[in-house]
Amino acid sequence: MHSDPAEIKKSIRTYGIVGGLLLVFTVITVAVNQVHLAVPFAITVALIIATMKGSMVAAIFMHLNHEKKWIYGALILTLAGFIILMTVPFFTVADAVGAPNHAPPAAEHAEPRH
Repeated sequence: MHSDPAEIKKSIRTYGIVGGLLLVFTVITVAVNQVHLAVPFAITVALIIATMKGSMVAAIFMHLNHEKKWIYGALILTLAGFIILMTVPFFTVADAVGAPNHAPPAAEHAEPRH
């Protein structure tokens, strides 16, 4: 960070823009919540909005946009791990192991055997 007044004004302007965008995305989050979308689509929209907000915070407020390449490597590794962990439940649901067997319903009024 430089102590040049022009650089400081530029940084303050950037923080203000990102703060305003975070406020806009928060309003969008509340508005989308009021629409009552289907669950899979609602989760997708919520994750997209959260990703946008999180990336703005990480890049600007955490100053990761000025960091070295190994920081980005750690972030990419984290993202890859997240994707892997999110796909694990899909594989457990997609297999047939543990699927319930559907037995025919028992007759309630069966005649007694003699």
